[in-house]
Amino acid sequence: MLPDIHTWWPQLSIEAKHAIWEAPNDVLPATVVEEIRTLTGYVVRDGETLSDDDRQFIETQREPVD
Repeated sequence: MLPDIHTWWPQLSIEAKHAIWEAPNDVLPATVVEEIRTLTGYVVRDGETLSDDDRQFIETQREPVD
């Protein structure tokens, strides 16, 4: 399970955000998982995916980054 998206999304690199936007339903890339681990200190397992709520949240955040 991922930590609350509000704790890591704002600090995530642009490259990681774009990797998620390219395939929001896929397993998160290892580089993104590692970045989330580094930002939050949370033990994020490989193979994690975004929840429906996480995907809805990032859709609302898309415009300010592009």
